[in-house]
Amino acid sequence: MLYIVGTPIGNLKDLTLRAVEVLKSVDLIACEDTRHTKILLDHYAIKTPTTSFFQHNRFAKADYIIDLLTEGKNVALVSDAGTPGILDPGYNLINLAIKNSLEITFLPGAAAFVNALVLSGKPTHEFYFGGFLINRTQARKNQLERLKEFRCTLIFYESCHRILSSLKDIGVVFGGKEIVVARELTKKFEEVLRGTPEVIIKKLVKNNLRGEFVIII
Repeated sequence: MLYIVGTPIGNLKDLTLRAVEVLKSVDLIACEDTRHTKILLDHYAIKTPTTSFFQHNRFAKADYIIDLLTEGKNVALVSDAGTPGILDPGYNLINLAIKNSLEITFLPGAAAFVNALVLSGKPTHEFYFGGFLINRTQARKNQLERLKEFRCTLIFYESCHRILSSLKDIGVVFGGKEIVVARELTKKFEEVLRGTPEVIIKKLVKNNLRGEFVIII
């Protein structure tokens, strides 16, 4: 069985009891970064062996994991934080397991964009998740212009290095529309900012811009 295991996005206590049981019982845990996952495993006294599975080794390592599953081993797939398969190479392994008719199951866990959407107070019945915005200014503006036609809530991730420039472009395209920006979700300094892009930029400039951000339009 390939167990796709959702892990905490910040607060280590958000790992489910079922996830702890599975991570202790499988033969191997495939992680984006074994050093990062070790922090979580040590917190729960989980001694299961780990192996790296990330963007640059995903093809070779996927074959290795598929071989183990074919031999009857149980493997858990985790990401550094959140749900495997969302903006990480996990979907490659999941797809390969399906093609090889292997059993898979998903243990629900956190996803930053879902947390932010719920906290935003914006409509949740229909939404578009666009991952990270394009990192070039003109291309990003063109992207936002296209998405402006969507009649649903828009959700994006953004890094601390580009959050201000992205918010500026959002202001150009969407004007004074109220948006929401969330960061440090589930952590001690969780913050959800509401207002126009201009207002949020002023708030962020006064604070430390560390962490990853979720933008809700």
